[in-house]
Amino acid sequence: MNAGWMDWLPWLKCLIEPSLTRVVFFPVLAALLLALLPSARRQLIRRVALSAGLVEFALSLQVAIAGMADGAFSNTADGIRAWIPRFGISYDLRMDGISMPLVVLTGFLLPIVLLASWRGIDKHWKGYAGSMMLLTTGIQGALLAHDLFLFYVFWEVMLVPMYLIIGVWGGEKRIYAAVKFFLFTMTGSLLMLLGIVWLAAEHAELSGSWSFGYDELLRLDLPIEQQLWLFAAFALAFAIKVPLFPFHTWLPDAHVQAPTGGSVILAGVLLKLGTYGLLRFALPLFPHAAVEARPILVTLAVIGIIYGGLVAWRQVDMKSLVAYSSVAHLGFVVLGLAAFDLIAWQGALMQMVNHGLATGSLFLLVGMLTERRHTKLFSEFGGLAKVMPWFAFFLVFSCLASVGLPGLNGFVGEFLILTGSYRSGLIAATAIATFGVVLAALYLFKLLHETLWGPITKAENQSLEDLSLREITILAPIAVLMLILGVAPQTLLRPVEPAITAAHREFTYRIEQPAPAKAVLRPMSRSGRARLAPLEESELAENPEERR
Repeated sequence: MNAGWMDWLPWLKCLIEPSLTRVVFFPVLAALLLALLPSARRQLIRRVALSAGLVEFALSLQVAIAGMADGAFSNTADGIRAWIPRFGISYDLRMDGISMPLVVLTGFLLPIVLLASWRGIDKHWKGYAGSMMLLTTGIQGALLAHDLFLFYVFWEVMLVPMYLIIGVWGGEKRIYAAVKFFLFTMTGSLLMLLGIVWLAAEHAELSGSWSFGYDELLRLDLPIEQQLWLFAAFALAFAIKVPLFPFHTWLPDAHVQAPTGGSVILAGVLLKLGTYGLLRFALPLFPHAAVEARPILVTLAVIGIIYGGLVAWRQVDMKSLVAYSSVAHLGFVVLGLAAFDLIAWQGALMQMVNHGLATGSLFLLVGMLTERRHTKLFSEFGGLAKVMPWFAFFLVFSCLASVGLPGLNGFVGEFLILTGSYRSGLIAATAIATFGVVLAALYLFKLLHETLWGPITKAENQSLEDLSLREITILAPIAVLMLILGVAPQTLLRPVEPAITAAHREFTYRIEQPAPAKAVLRPMSRSGRARLAPLEESELAENPEERR
């Protein structure tokens, strides 16, 4: 009997130990299980999907906790496996303090989105849940991929399920919005693929072997002309995904036409792949080009902040207002990244999480109200605080978090971004962006005024049901997180600090060195990474030969 139990130990260990591969591919297995269930068993499909979403959140939380040491997050990896050896393409998943918050946020939002869709999705629930699962795999894979070809594969995997979510379960103009989303994203993706292949070919020419590995490609030191072209290819793909002005036009259509769950995932995580891509790939790989492009990035970010705020203020539709607010809020993130300042980078990463929580909560609330009244127009509401006090509480709380009220999460991220931008010398941009905070107060207080306050002018609103226990269960965890991150921001800032600090140190060191006249390949440090910044004294002590 003991021998029998011993035989099972390796399998049990495999199931219990944290695994990035499991985080990425568990949703695919869940989608396959859902596909086997009979479509008529709708309640069973919902419960299985929700259970799978909770498991995915637990898996993402497990790998995050496993990497924590003394309050900071240390890098974790599943090991490198050759995938297409002939071209140096590897299956390489790694998580550090930069990707960890977004991985956990993705896992956190998945069960919330599925539970929120309990009543809102009334057809093809199995296909909807399966699409959400596949979308989650694409997002998690893109966040964890450390091989650029693998990153591109997961980047494209995200495209199809999001297209289906908008095109099948969206509103009246869902096909137009889905096609527009697909064409914009695909255009940027193809340019990025050309840039990735160009980098790998340059590595092959210098080293004699192809490689798409991030650490290997980080060794490339390219002349400024090549960097500019490659940065343009990567930055355009990421700018479209953000979306950065003027590449934002697909976003309002996608948000307005998408079902509530699609809008939450789109705003909560999918858009962050653009800013994550800038921080992870575009800035470190092409530092001198980033310096040249900095004025453009700052200008577009500031325009996005003001434009998004003004257009949101003029909306007559609740969902359109929240959609345009994303253009403004993510403009702050791009401004923080373009500041090239450590504090601004910390604020940008925190604001990615903050926006996912606050804007996700707003889309959930708009969806809950739309399910009751089948309209999103401000003119159809007013005075709802009298009949829906729980709805009013969560809407006020989410708006205050989004506007940046001290004590809630939005304040910390924006404050760090503005402080870092000012420190880096972007004084005019910081001043204009600060006015964007005032605009945020205007359009979000408009949302509250037109929806909650004043007399009840429509008879249909007098008998509206307040939030159910299911809906309160959906919103309460988000509100708690927004409060925790506002009162104790170190909960997030401390774990991510080592990774952000290391990335900023390496980036700063590279831009201080002149760009070479021709492409060169830097040596590797003892850790297997490109030697970008000077080695630490502890490294020199352990490796005296590297001093030479």
